[in-house]
Amino acid sequence: MTESEESRTEETQTEETQDRQFVVALSRGLEVLRCFRANDAMLGNQEIAARTGLPKPTISRLTYTLTKLGYLIYIDRYSKYKLGTAVLSLGYTALAGMDIRHVARPLMQELADYSDVAVSLGSHDRTSMIYVESCRGKGALTIRLSVGSRIPVATTAMGRAFLAAIPEAERNPILDEVRTRHPDDWPRIKLGLERAFREYATRGFTMSVGDWQSDVHAVGVALTNPATGTVVALNCGGAAFLLSRERLEGDLGPRLVAVARKIEAALGRR
Repeated sequence: MTESEESRTEETQTEETQDRQFVVALSRGLEVLRCFRANDAMLGNQEIAARTGLPKPTISRLTYTLTKLGYLIYIDRYSKYKLGTAVLSLGYTALAGMDIRHVARPLMQELADYSDVAVSLGSHDRTSMIYVESCRGKGALTIRLSVGSRIPVATTAMGRAFLAAIPEAERNPILDEVRTRHPDDWPRIKLGLERAFREYATRGFTMSVGDWQSDVHAVGVALTNPATGTVVALNCGGAAFLLSRERLEGDLGPRLVAVARKIEAALGRR
């Protein structure tokens, strides 16, 4: 954990203790669960402590409690934990309750088939976007990200579209956290965001042309659920050699905008 992250954690914890309605123990337990990522099969107490910034004795008590409740499973052979079925139950329940997935999927699949790359729907979580739905084209080189995958909010087309669409008061704290976590990369990230916000204002979509990964190009569009006001975002992306800047700007970007507007209209009729 970097010095800046430790400082941020201490400030957050101080704010939490000053809020009498805030249950610190519950917050810390949820932070433990949030440590697990799509590519993490198992994590040990030391790894969890490093990711959360919490003392190892505290982590030991939290993982013990979460194991008793079924949210974690302890693998004795490796002295590590993996997520339990109780977490899966919560996740699937949340996904099942997202009407937008059912409305969006046919339209997303149509664009994925046309473009022969991936089209995904994502929701914001701190400095990431989490895929809640994904459709793939038939091409062998389609990006293999699936539901639950995380991508950065500041360097991807999906994340940039989300940031461009939300009010400045909501955007600024997210950018502050990105800057705190990536101080050395922040000047480059900031330039990319400024460019993306200009693109979104004029074209209605953002692009990431090698900004996240050098071999990945994508366009992104935000959309708002009329019933809840929730902002989510779509992307259409794949291998860089399949998606030239010209194709993104002249074809897939406008098509993705049209898909987003159709989804919003369909949600508004429900």
